[in-house]
Amino acid sequence: MKIEQVPWDDSDAVALRTLQRAEIALRYGTPDSEPGVAPSAADIAVFFVAHEDDGSAVGCGGLRDLGGGVGEVKRMYVTPAFRGSGIALRILRALEDWARGQEWTSLRLETGDAQPDAVRFYTRSGYEPIPAFGAYADSARSFCFERLL
Repeated sequence: MKIEQVPWDDSDAVALRTLQRAEIALRYGTPDSEPGVAPSAADIAVFFVAHEDDGSAVGCGGLRDLGGGVGEVKRMYVTPAFRGSGIALRILRALEDWARGQEWTSLRLETGDAQPDAVRFYTRSGYEPIPAFGAYADSARSFCFERLL
C-alpha cells in the first residue's frame, strides 16, 4: 500500500471523487447534497491517493485551508472492497501529518446523518463533535467534528 500526494486533477483522484459523489448521491437521494462550496483545485491545499500494491487506486482524501491554522477534511473515500482494512485511517493520518507540517493546529470536517459509518470512523479516530461551522451551520443533516493537532 502506498499513499501519495497527487494534484487535484490526477486521473485516479478524479475517478475516486466521482465514486465518492455517486455514493453520497445514493445515500442522500440527491445529486447535490453538499451544503457548502464544493472543493476544487483552487481551494484544496493537498490531496492524497492510496494505491494498492498492484497500482489500483483504492482511497483518497484532501484538505481545504480554512485559515487561522485550521483545515477541513474533504472527499475522504475508500472503495467498498477495501473498507475495514485500515486504509482510511492511513489516509487520515497522512492528512494530519501534512497539516502539522504546515503548522495547522486543528482539522475539522462535516459528515451527515446518512453516513453513520463515517461518524463512527471519525469518532474512533479522535475527532470530537463540534457545533456546525461555516456553510454547514444551517444544515439539519450535518454533523461536524474537529481534532486538535
